[in-house]
Amino acid sequence: MNGDETVYTHGHDESVLRNHRWRTAENSAGYLLPHLRAGMTLLDVGCGPGTITADLAGLVAPGVVTAVEMTDEALSLARNEFAKRGVPNVLTVVSDVHALDFPDDSFDVVHAHQVLQHVGDPVQALREMTRVCRPGGIVAARDADYGTFTWFPPTPELDEWLTLYKAIARANGGEPDAGRRLRAWAHEAGLGDVVNTASTWCFSSDEDREWWGGSWADRSLQSNYADRALELRLATGADLERIAAGWRSWMREDDGWFALLHSEILCRVQ
Repeated sequence: MNGDETVYTHGHDESVLRNHRWRTAENSAGYLLPHLRAGMTLLDVGCGPGTITADLAGLVAPGVVTAVEMTDEALSLARNEFAKRGVPNVLTVVSDVHALDFPDDSFDVVHAHQVLQHVGDPVQALREMTRVCRPGGIVAARDADYGTFTWFPPTPELDEWLTLYKAIARANGGEPDAGRRLRAWAHEAGLGDVVNTASTWCFSSDEDREWWGGSWADRSLQSNYADRALELRLATGADLERIAAGWRSWMREDDGWFALLHSEILCRVQ
């Protein structure tokens, strides 16, 4: 991500990491997995806490995975995950997706999960991802589309949360409805062979509601998102308390249900 143009909406508070560490290659990159094989080189752009990256490294071993983040502080989260799991075939590099510090044709696969929604110029990001991918290789990206988020029962505080989140994300320079735009962005970046699919996350069991709703309740009070809401004067402390309470109320609903749509692109580089 380009730190000069955007602010990362989520930040790296524990309330956020608790959510992001749940992500695995299976639940977050299933569309890509059939195309991976042992010995591939893979670049994971915006690797976050590294849980997906570590899974991908296991799938392409003895091939090497290179994990990229914008800052060394962010990358340290992934390094800790790799050390904890004993993953031997991962390199970590601080780099900006708008101008990746790698030669042309460096990787068999270039992957980004929930990254393009946060960057200042997603088309340039895809151009760079394509540049460093070898001919015949794959550029893969998956992003949520906040405009598709839906839940039951109706909860006014969650309506307020979604409106606020989208306003903050756009003020930060991102596009929260990125999912629906991935195909168009790929074509604008010059990618011709684009396969576009979709998948969902759904949270309805007692455990899932407590995890998802509890995470967002905490993030509404202690995260970069909450700080930016106050800094931009898009919400007051009382507003954020009300939204957090709404999340906790929703997660206690026996019939509570929350679903969201992700768009995925697989692009074969010519």
